[in-house]
This record gives sequence, structure tokens and C-alpha cells, in this order.
Amino acid sequence: MAIEVKVPVLGESVSEASVGAWLKQPGEAVAVDEAIVTLETDKVAVDVPSPVAGILSAHLVAVGDTVNVGAVIATVEEGATAAAAPAATPAPAPAPAAAAETPSETTLSPSVRRAVLEAGLDPSTIKGTGKDGRLTKEDVVSAAQAKKAEAPAAAVSAPASAPVSVSSGERREERVKMTRLRQTIAKRLKSAQNDAALLTTFNDVDMTAVIAARTAYKDMFEKKHGIKLGFMSFFAKAACLALKDIPAVNARIEGDEIIYHDYVDLSVAVSAPNGLVVPVVRNIDTMSFAEVELAIAGFGKKAKDGSLTMADMSGGTFTISNGGVFGSLMSTPIINPPQSAVLGLHRIEDRPVARNGQVVIRPMMYLALSYDHRLIDGREAVTALKIIKDAIEDPMRLLIDL
Repeated sequence: MAIEVKVPVLGESVSEASVGAWLKQPGEAVAVDEAIVTLETDKVAVDVPSPVAGILSAHLVAVGDTVNVGAVIATVEEGATAAAAPAATPAPAPAPAAAAETPSETTLSPSVRRAVLEAGLDPSTIKGTGKDGRLTKEDVVSAAQAKKAEAPAAAVSAPASAPVSVSSGERREERVKMTRLRQTIAKRLKSAQNDAALLTTFNDVDMTAVIAARTAYKDMFEKKHGIKLGFMSFFAKAACLALKDIPAVNARIEGDEIIYHDYVDLSVAVSAPNGLVVPVVRNIDTMSFAEVELAIAGFGKKAKDGSLTMADMSGGTFTISNGGVFGSLMSTPIINPPQSAVLGLHRIEDRPVARNGQVVIRPMMYLALSYDHRLIDGREAVTALKIIKDAIEDPMRLLIDL
């Protein structure tokens, strides 16, 4: 009996998606709840599972097609089994042990399956480093890079009797359709520029005190909480102080009204394989340093694995974007609508500064606060950024709520 596979509910206000990749092909066996296709929404990739066990009988849409919630995209022949393969010569005794180490399609996680398909690799040829020898996404990426590195080497070692025609000065172009996520990022950023009165204020911050505190307590912190003490938790807590004192920076415009929040849901910009995403750490103003670090690390891992959900991405009242991890010295970040402000962090570098009439070398970082001038006045923006600067330069303020 043919069972229809339909596009599931994708999240609040999300009515359509694009077909990203087919993880199973017609004629292949599928288990119940096994992912058969990846759909790309405006924010995340969603794996659609098979409703029954059987054989995938047909794809009804192609990669790149736009599909609506509830649309039928494939059919599965329930209870069917794959055609028996021709009898093979019995394998030598060691073969069963070797087969046990070969990762089967059903043991691959959705993100690993997707990576294997995109790289065009045979998973059985990749050595897994995960638990019980399972493949990880890093294993696939390493194998793909090794494959690319082997190609030039093979060309160099080709016999002289097989000349390769090379056109000097050849120029090539590649046309690749934008992913749905990239299209959405482009639309939202342009919308923010068109709709908001964007302005950025800058300051610099001496990181000496935070670096000293982190150096003194990082080992004890990691031993107790099982997570490293990073700089993001300091800036998150400092931002909460500023948002509490300057509520407009944590507010948004809705029609002709201003919506203020007595809580902070912090959007943290992290890099994912398909672009920048901003999962939300909710009620971060009530969290401890350890809870902040654990939450951010968890989202970073999910972004890397491609397992962020719509719920992870929805909401947010203020954003922190750390371009410093990529080496950025200074930038003017764009707000994440409908939010009204975003804090940009940058790289730390030793610079000469004046202290008590003397020129000294200190680890300095430029801070940038971009804001919607329709809602936030310049005085409020500058004051909020100054509160963050003061809290970082004197972390005791974070403990005594000053």
C-alpha cells in the first residue's frame, strides 16, 4: 500500500520550504521515522521522516522546488522489501568483522547523511571517529578535503603519454542558486536598512580585568561546570545591565506602539554551514555565568550539526554578534528585526593607551552598538554602550548589579 509523505508543520508563521536534498532514492528501503528528505525553511533545515517502514517508491518534487505545508512530496510502499540481490560468493572469514565496521546508511545522523550526499562520497570508505566508530560530520569534511587534495596530485603524477589540454588564462563562472536561508538573510538585512533609521555608536574597552579573571578561574570553572569560561558570558551579563537601565535598547516598534520587555531573550549570532544564524538564549538575565556558557555552547554545536529548530530561532529582544572570532577589527552590525539594537564585538589586540599620564600597552577591543534611531536616542545608545564598557573593565559591577 502506497503511503503519502507530506510536508509537516514547520513552525509558527512558516507555510513553505524548499527541497534541499533527497536522503533516500526510489527503490531504497526506509525504516519508520528514518529521514528521507531535507527541507530548507527561512531559518533552518528540517529532515522529514518516513511515516512507515517499506520502500521509497517515488519522489514527487525535485531538489530546489518550493513546497507548502501539507503537500505530498513522496510515496512509500508500506511493508515492501528491496529486491533480493544476486547470490554472491561467500566472503572470507574476516569479512563479517570488516562489515561490522562499515557505517550503514541507517546509522548516519541526518547532518552526516546530508554532508555525505553533498560531498559525493561513499560512507563505507570513511573511517569514523565517533562513538562505536560512527561517522561524524567532521569525518566527512576531512574526507572531502582529502579527496580534493588528491585530485591535483593525481594530475601531476599522470604519465607523459596522456597529455592534458590546459587553456592558459581560462576563466570560469559558476552559477549556484541561493539557498532559502541565504535568500532570507538577504531580504531581512535589506529590510532592516530600508525600514529602520540605522546608526552606530562606537567605544573601546580594556579587556585586562576580564582576561585576568578568566585566567584566574577558568580551570576551577571548567572543573565545576564542565564548560570553559569564555568572554561571551561577561558581555551577555554586561548587556543585561545596560538593557535594564536603558529599556529602549531592549524594546521594539510594532505599528505605532513601542513594546518594552522586562526580560532579555538574547540572540547570539553563530556561524552555521549555510550562513549566519541567531539562536535565542531565553531569560538570559536570570542565568548564571555557567548557564550562559552552556546554553551558547549548546547552540553552537547544534548550528554546526545543522540541528537547530524553529523554536531555537524564534523571538529575541537583543543581539550580540562576535565578528572578532574571525579577526574583525571594527564593523557596523545590522539590527535583527524586529529588534532595535545589536552589539558587535571585535578582536582583542594589544594597543598603546594612556593610563595615569603614562603610555602603556593594553588588550583592547572595539565595541559597536547599532540601533534604530526611530526608537533609541543617541544619548540612550551611548549610555548603554558605556555601561557595557564599564562592566567589562570592572567585572565586580556584574556581581553587585551596578
